[in-house]
Amino acid sequence: MLVLILGVGFFLMLGLRLMPLLKLGFGFRMLWQGRKQQGAGDITPYKALMTVLSATVGTGNIAGVATAIFLGGPGALFWMWCTALVGMATKYAEAVLAMHYREVDGQGNHLGGPMYYIKLGLGQKWLWMATAFALFGVLAGFGIGNTVQANSVAHAAQTTFGVPLWVSGVAMAVFAGLVLLGGIRRIGDVSAALVPFMAVVYVGGGLVILAMNLDQIGPALELIVVQAFNPTAAAGGFAGATIAAAIQFGVARGIFSNEAGLGSAPIAHAAAQSNDPVAQGTVAMIGTFIDTLVICTITGLVIVVSGAWTSGLTGAALSTAAFEQSLPGFGSYIVAIGLVLFAFTTILGWSVYGERCAEYLFGERIIMPFRVLWVLMIPVGALAKLDFIWLVADTLNALMALPNLVALLLLSPVVFRLTREYFARPAQ
Repeated sequence: MLVLILGVGFFLMLGLRLMPLLKLGFGFRMLWQGRKQQGAGDITPYKALMTVLSATVGTGNIAGVATAIFLGGPGALFWMWCTALVGMATKYAEAVLAMHYREVDGQGNHLGGPMYYIKLGLGQKWLWMATAFALFGVLAGFGIGNTVQANSVAHAAQTTFGVPLWVSGVAMAVFAGLVLLGGIRRIGDVSAALVPFMAVVYVGGGLVILAMNLDQIGPALELIVVQAFNPTAAAGGFAGATIAAAIQFGVARGIFSNEAGLGSAPIAHAAAQSNDPVAQGTVAMIGTFIDTLVICTITGLVIVVSGAWTSGLTGAALSTAAFEQSLPGFGSYIVAIGLVLFAFTTILGWSVYGERCAEYLFGERIIMPFRVLWVLMIPVGALAKLDFIWLVADTLNALMALPNLVALLLLSPVVFRLTREYFARPAQ
């Protein structure tokens, strides 16, 4: 599965002639211009990306990075970076196809994503694949986008602030319910307010720690690159890892974090108020850059420069220890607040994905029952055992990705053609 995701991303990056890397600045320009409506749709291009970031910036950025380093050593971070670089091409292609093949439902909502580009781009004989994606998307939503996130918030709140698990579960359900009633437009508004705020708090805290340990950043980067290719020896509480473990856990947690290849993000990008698939595609690829190459990197570097990676801790506890070690009295609160906000917004963003998949399968009548069930599952996730949920989430991720990756390969000529035509125009 991991080879397939990396392989498709690499193929798309070559087919696009490294455009996602060469046009990174252009993508940021499109994001800035996307604060205003650019065409037909439900939310501005900027709010579409904020909705996607609200869904992708979650436990993977804090607990996931720490887990990857615990299981695969510091070298796992290098493989996360590789995943992100090719993932930018995958995210771009997904958004281009989602915008190119989108529909409008009876309520005026703009619908798109893998199930629609499979149906409209590949035709009747591939319809079973569109149905499979939508089914896996609904199920995956309750794992990766709901229960895993609720569990992380509840445990962070309990560890740091002493809040009982059930109280966190009920509080999240109430707040999520209030937002979800307004559909994607209200989710877009809330995401546009929360995502920049939570990124500034968490990234700001991480940058302060890295500034305090400026002399350690060079050795830390060297350690990450060297250990990506050399087996990681046991050190302190760290049990040691192989190159295979570094690759496996780095790529797996990287995909869990940025979701490139899963087919989730294009569902939100399809609602963007834009008439240009390529422009929205360049906005979409910025999401992977921010998620993995900025936020995950800061988490990983703080863990390595602090030396906490040898402590034997894992998950959010490892990230918390690394921050607390450098910022005593503040570090644990930065991680806890980051985790709570990151995970809560993921619950909101993923509700859009699950709802759109459910609507594809059952029609508009399913929207309200889906939202009610989504809210009810939040307290269940808060109280459940985490290990099993993570396992199910990873499995459902893989099942979602398969039909999407096949569609991306088969429809790649459309992506390449639209990209060539767009950048052949004057002044692009």
